[in-house]
Order: sequence, then C-alpha cells, then structure tokens
Amino acid sequence: MFHSEIIERFKDTPTPFFYYNLDLLKESLKIVNEESSKYGYHVHYALKANSNIEILETIEAYGLGADCVSGNEVTRAISCGFPSEKIAFAGVGKSDEEINIGLENDIFCFNCESIPELIVIDELAQKKNKIANIALRINPNVEANTHYYITTGLEENKFGINRWELEEVLEILKTLKNINLIGLHFHIGSQITDLNDFKGLCLRVNEIQEWFYDHQIIVDHINVGGGLGINYENPEEEPIPDFKSYFKLFHDLLDLRPQQELHFELGRSIVGQCGTLISKALYIKKGIKTNFAIIDAGMTELIRPALYQAYHKVENLTSLAKEEERYDVVGPICESSDCFGKALTLPKTSRGDLLAIHSCGAYGEVMASQYNLRKLPKAIY
Repeated sequence: MFHSEIIERFKDTPTPFFYYNLDLLKESLKIVNEESSKYGYHVHYALKANSNIEILETIEAYGLGADCVSGNEVTRAISCGFPSEKIAFAGVGKSDEEINIGLENDIFCFNCESIPELIVIDELAQKKNKIANIALRINPNVEANTHYYITTGLEENKFGINRWELEEVLEILKTLKNINLIGLHFHIGSQITDLNDFKGLCLRVNEIQEWFYDHQIIVDHINVGGGLGINYENPEEEPIPDFKSYFKLFHDLLDLRPQQELHFELGRSIVGQCGTLISKALYIKKGIKTNFAIIDAGMTELIRPALYQAYHKVENLTSLAKEEERYDVVGPICESSDCFGKALTLPKTSRGDLLAIHSCGAYGEVMASQYNLRKLPKAIY
C-alpha cells in the first residue's frame, strides 16, 4: 500500500506518528459530493472522527458542513473555515458554556436530546435575545449490527428523546419562546457495514414523520446521522466506502415532504482509510505459542483495539524476510489490553522494522492520550 519512496521517507521520521494520505481523502470527498449532490443532500463532517486542522481545512474546501459534539469542536470548525450556518451541534450533555458558544456563533442547529436541554437552551437564548434553531434527536429504537459500545439508537442507550415522550415535548415547546423547531435528528450507531440497518432507520423515520404530520408539524430538514462503516480487514480492497449505494438507499426508501432537506453526519467513512499509524519494532520477545513484537506505538496512540476489541490490519513495511512467523503485536503501555492483534502472521520481524497499522484516520489521533506521560504523536502528510 506504500510506495518504496514513502517508506524510505518514514525511516528518518521519529515514531510513532500518523501518516495521512490527502490524495485519498480528496478522492473520498469528491465521491461524497458527486453521490450526495444527485439528490440535493447536505453532508456535515463529524469532527469527532478526526479534528486535525489540516484534515479539517481539506474537508471544508470541498464544501461540507460540520457536525460537532462539543463547544471546542464548534470553535475548531469555525477557525478552519466552516460557515456557522453549516454547523450542527449534537451531544447528550452540552454545558451552558458550550450552548452559549453555539448561540454566539449563530450556528445552523442544536440537535437536542432531552426535555431539560430544551428548557436550558431556551433560557440561555432568551438572555442573549436570540432564537435558537433546534432539531429533536429522536431515539428510533433501531438495532444496528455493530459493537455494543457504539450503538446509539436503542431505548436502552443514553441518546435521544424516546417516542413516548413526544407528546410532552410538543406541549413544552409551545411554552418556549426562544426556540425554533426546524428539524428531526436520528442516529443509530457507528461502523455499520450492513446497509439493511439503514433500511430499518428509513422506515422508522417515515413512521415518525407521519406522527408529526398528524400533529400538523412539518420540519425543514431531516438529519439521519452517519454511521457508515469502513473495511478494516482489507483496506486496500475498499479504500473508499460505497457512498453510491448508501445515498441511493435513502433516496429510495425515505419519504421526504416537499421542500424538506436531508442531512447526513459522516465521519469515519470519509477519513478512516486515509490515516495510518506508523510504528517501529523495539523488541522481539519469545513466547510459548507466538512471539511478541513490542512496538513503540500503544493504546495511547490508538485506543480502539483496547476499547472495542477493534481489528486493524498490521503490516511490516521493511522486512525482507521470506519466512513468516506469528506475533502478538503489542505496545509499551503498562496495561495488558495494550495489544493491536494476537497471533498475527507477519514476515519475520526484527528490531527496527517499521510497522503500519492501517485504517487509523478515524478515532486514532483524536483519541490519543498522554497516559504514562507519553508524548502525543505527530502527523505527517
């Protein structure tokens, strides 16, 4: 996946670091725009996937909006050129300070997740003599076939307003004078690779739209979130997800009202494959069933395997050995969960070899920590 001249360049760069392929990112953005524009859809990039400034400036140049889940993400998006009128602010626990950041910048929409949040936004907007545009994030109770920790659309999850609360919500909205309901927001989870899950979402949104129509409410936009997954097992075979089928599914199955807009919040599917974590083998330690390849990257640089038992393809970039061996590829952190993969078959690996951990463009750098007082990894492009 890497040209020899790039690998040669890696040899002089202190590890670990993130390598971003901006050409692949731009090609992904081009396809997102081509496929979404067929239907007049609006795409917001989810900053939680990767908020690297160079990445954000590249994405903004392609005209996407921003999906933010913190006040600092709103501020970062604006500083990277995203127009306020294209910024949606989601999140189950927005603080007063964060809400005020959104109000002061006249953002497109607050995606609201509870009745208490509606009341607080109304109070803060009243103090600023502003009207806050809001969308109701409704829990569709749709199962997504993904890891338990990244499902978001079930009644047992902390996210969203449940359908049995909607009558009360409408009654309360009548009393809130500084709030303007402009949308309905949904999100069922992350790293979804079976498009049938999105079919279930479309059918549920249609049902909920009918309920609002029966109550004489038609909102300006529907936001169906994101969640489209990437191919972690064979990233070189599918560097760009099937955006064509993804957007067409919503066109075929979602019943929009006349003039109603459809918005998306895509993150991982845009940036996931453009990032690679490059690390160096420190020691090869003999084991009983497999050897240990101890590398200088750890869960501080990529926490997904420890947090979600997530798989990332690992490749030895520099070994010239023809024979292969099995390795547990592990990091230096003082935690047993600091492991990138067990019994991985790699060319015989030696101290100093460069290893690539693929598909790290999403939830890699943005979740990095300084546990064990480690340095934060740098990025090269």
